[in-house]
Amino acid sequence: MKKNIINTTAAPAPIGPYNQAVMVGDFLFVSGQIAIESTNGTLVTGDIESETKQVMHNINAILEAADLNFSHVVKSTIFIKDMNNFGAVNTIYGSYFTDAFPARETVEVSRLPKDVNVEISVIAAAH
Repeated sequence: MKKNIINTTAAPAPIGPYNQAVMVGDFLFVSGQIAIESTNGTLVTGDIESETKQVMHNINAILEAADLNFSHVVKSTIFIKDMNNFGAVNTIYGSYFTDAFPARETVEVSRLPKDVNVEISVIAAAH
């Protein structure tokens, strides 16, 4: 089984020993994204809405690098530091999908990389 590595400068570089995404067959596995701006490496902080928008922007850039978009997403996982922010995250996340929403789980965690408030990973199918 061949793995194709997907990396783009339009999304932040990995901060560890992993790639932004790996394509295996028709499936793209996108690593968890946090709110880092790709242009300057700045961490977006301040409010959960800004963080979530940056996370979704990063995921979009990676999907585009694989010639995919949010309509191809079949599964997502949201890691959130405070479930009280679920409503705001859910609203922004949902705005990136038009229909046929992917399967998903949302998990509250005690800590995330760089102490961010939200991290999202997705799996997309090319066909």
